[in-house]
Amino acid sequence: MDLQIQELQFPHLNIPITIHHVITVVPAGPIPVGSGESLYLSNLDDMIGARVFTPTVYFYQSSTLSSDQKPVATILREALASVLVPYYPFSGRLRETKNGKLEVFFGPKQGVLMVEAYSKLAISDLGSLAVPNPAWVSLLYRFPNEEDYKIIDMPLVIAQVTNFSCGGFSLGLRLCHCLCDGLGAMQFIGAWAATARSGSLVTNPKPCWDREFFQPRDPPMVKFKHVEFMKIDDDSNLTSTLWEVKPVQKCYRISREFQARIKQLAQSDGEPVCTHFDSMAAHVWKSWVKSLDVRPLDYKLRLTFSVNARKKVTNPPVKDGFYGNVVCVACATSTVSQLVQGQLSAITRLVREARLGVSEEYIRSTVDYIEVDRPRRLEFAGKLTITQWTRFSIYESADFGWGRPVYAGPIDLTPTPQVCVFLPDSDASPGGSMVVCICLPESASSKFRELLCQIDPK
Repeated sequence: MDLQIQELQFPHLNIPITIHHVITVVPAGPIPVGSGESLYLSNLDDMIGARVFTPTVYFYQSSTLSSDQKPVATILREALASVLVPYYPFSGRLRETKNGKLEVFFGPKQGVLMVEAYSKLAISDLGSLAVPNPAWVSLLYRFPNEEDYKIIDMPLVIAQVTNFSCGGFSLGLRLCHCLCDGLGAMQFIGAWAATARSGSLVTNPKPCWDREFFQPRDPPMVKFKHVEFMKIDDDSNLTSTLWEVKPVQKCYRISREFQARIKQLAQSDGEPVCTHFDSMAAHVWKSWVKSLDVRPLDYKLRLTFSVNARKKVTNPPVKDGFYGNVVCVACATSTVSQLVQGQLSAITRLVREARLGVSEEYIRSTVDYIEVDRPRRLEFAGKLTITQWTRFSIYESADFGWGRPVYAGPIDLTPTPQVCVFLPDSDASPGGSMVVCICLPESASSKFRELLCQIDPK
């Protein structure tokens, strides 16, 4: 194995917890909407991939806590109540209107949820905190018998503070993706953290709702095929290979030097410069498909990934402090044979062209496409989705007064085994190594690791 790629292990354990309190947190002051009123959500907020809760967990060591402070849960709860005044939409609920479209509405008994829990374990008993661990699932609150993907009439922020016997704690968060994309979530969490540190409300930048900015055109004008949403016949063995056996989660630390070598090999002479994401996404996609031995060879595969479109929108620009979804799903396509036999530079070109294809017109076309043909389900046929978290300030934004978390990020990819996540390395400086997490059948994991470590332009 190349020394610049390290497979990271995580322990299999059980984390028993006791829930002490389940508290509804409401805004600490008046908000500009009343019971019975509603707020518009854009079609970017309402696309099928956003109808989920994004689960994350943050760990904080006991050495960062002060004995003369209020209890951690109290500090976080009071700060959250303060932040819910400017971020008041999070205190509402989602409901469907005509044609299945979502909106945020406000009723008499709403607010967000905060859970206080305790574990007899110490944080040191959890082993490595370097990578997501499915065993951490008990650190995120779910309602008894809660349905998968349920978002209607649910609290839009669900926070669980778990105190460990050593004095450290974790903060498990479930934020509804319909209200914010990744950058918007960092803005909200950053305001919450700054407010907790200071003891008074801090919002910089000032939050902006303004979802009408992405209203569909009248009449809608869909100018692209939007292959990312299309239903494709599942004529390959890919989906059955991943879903018929329980996949395992694998995580790899990729050094900056290895990423640079892959980028150098992926760059074609005379073509626009590719990014580290372009080349690493191409390398992972190729390695994943080859390790799974996908058949038939003429089957068309899709690689999808979200593109931050804030800088693409210029007429007029997105307002400062806007925390809604401003992401488009880019989609690269390739037959199996072109992918497994093609050069890395050719595959990287597909990824780069898909990324650069997200223009202002593409964004408006996406909004109109969802208005005309609102997708009702996620399509998995022939697809790998890569989610890039390395661009988020997930560690920097989460200093609630006890320093940076020792880990910040997701916990478990196995419920969605066709998703790969690029994470910032908790031990690295910004722009350094990253962690790639992906799900595979156990039978394919050794082959994937071997392919991932290869430095080979073919």
